[in-house]
Amino acid sequence: MSQPDRTPGRPVPRRLRMVGGAFVLLAIAVVAYGVGSRAAQNSSLHSLTEAQAVPSVAIVAPSHVESHDGLELPGRLEAYISAPIYARVPGYLKSWKHDIGGKVKAGDLLAEIDTPDLDQQLMQGRADLSVAQANARLAQISADRWQSLAGTDAVAKQDVDTRNFTLNANMAQVKAAQANVDRLVANEDFKRLIAPFDGIVTARETDIGALINVGAAGGAQLFVVSETSKLRVYVNVPQNYVPSVPPGTKATISVPEHPDKTYSGTVEASAQAVIPSTGTTLMQLIVDNSAGEMMPGDYASIHLQTAGAVNVLSVPSSALIFDAKGLSVATVDANNRVVLKPVSIERDLGAVIELASGLASNDRVIENPPDGVGSGTQVRVTAAPAVADAGKAKNRNGKG
Repeated sequence: MSQPDRTPGRPVPRRLRMVGGAFVLLAIAVVAYGVGSRAAQNSSLHSLTEAQAVPSVAIVAPSHVESHDGLELPGRLEAYISAPIYARVPGYLKSWKHDIGGKVKAGDLLAEIDTPDLDQQLMQGRADLSVAQANARLAQISADRWQSLAGTDAVAKQDVDTRNFTLNANMAQVKAAQANVDRLVANEDFKRLIAPFDGIVTARETDIGALINVGAAGGAQLFVVSETSKLRVYVNVPQNYVPSVPPGTKATISVPEHPDKTYSGTVEASAQAVIPSTGTTLMQLIVDNSAGEMMPGDYASIHLQTAGAVNVLSVPSSALIFDAKGLSVATVDANNRVVLKPVSIERDLGAVIELASGLASNDRVIENPPDGVGSGTQVRVTAAPAVADAGKAKNRNGKG
């Protein structure tokens, strides 16, 4: 059976046209979906980038510090009187009598110095004095003889005056030689090193046979004698507390080697000046140490009995910003924008800082400001306000 002829000019069947249109529509749909998906991804990436550009911060709320019945500060102990003992004459240490820790009375011998050079100088000085005295006696005899002839015409008046002037010059030489001998004799007394007051030898920096030099700088110290029945306590008081610590303020002192004991002291003096590098004033306390339980140079914890601080807010130490403008704290306003506020420190407790001024209790403080943050910076708050209470933190640690 013969197949029908397919002539080139015959029309395409309707079914074939429908299939072709469907493929075209599918291609258009795929292209449209791809374009739309790419646009959505770009929009999402742009939003994510903008969101990441805004720093996320956690905030805390400053809180009022609980009232204090005193002020806890570190300090150091010093001897009430401390005298380094130096040599006044050169030589070699002949002997020493008291070692470190030895108790001495005023006038006790600490050491003796062998001074061969000084001894020779003294011998020479005495010999020079003898020569000067002999010359003076000869000049005296000569002047007396010429003076007895002054009333006659045997000698000229000029010769008599010359003998008198020679006598005066020789007498002056005697005085100079005598003064030199007296000076050397006085130096001989410095061969003995004497304790200047009752106390304890707290340092011995020499030994038998050591060369003793005396120069423009005074040489090295040989001994240190300290009076320790009373001790001076030096403490740096923050500037804001200085008016609350007048002379006469009572204090309780403790030292690490006696943790179960406390000692009473009294503020005796204030430097009346603020140290710019620390913002503190140096104060001196006096504490009785007749029992000898505390030592000069010791670290001490001082509790000053002062009135409590008022209107003081506390924040974490990580919230502080130090820059060229000084000390500030970053806060967040109602529009989540940063506002930098200058502050002043009342007391540094380590993890917590007490501020004397600059903040209000309703401020939202950034706990850990990111680098480069400044006033007007947009931020995103990621945590609810917390409380930075120095007093509660201290109570939890069992301190106060």
